Amino acid sequence: MLTDPIYILFRKLLSENRVKVGLTQVEVADRLSLSQSYVSKYENGERRLDLAEFLRVAEALGIDPVEFLQELLQRVKEQNVSPSKRFQQK
Repeated sequence: MLTDPIYILFRKLLSENRVKVGLTQVEVADRLSLSQSYVSKYENGERRLDLAEFLRVAEALGIDPVEFLQELLQRVKEQNVSPSKRFQQK
């Protein structure tokens, strides 16, 4: 399972957006021409999306990827999750 705090926020936000637009995992998978398990795995942290995959998922959800990333950054700030924390020396 992918446990990076930012990725957890990322996948949670993807799932929230899917529900918000009224789509099931199966419907998103159909739009992507992929299996439902693909959607389930990235939503549950068993699989990481690369940038191209994220853009295809955003399109399938009918969401603006820029607005999505702005919302993600806002949540990162609100929860005080720093992208650089894992690279700082202890």
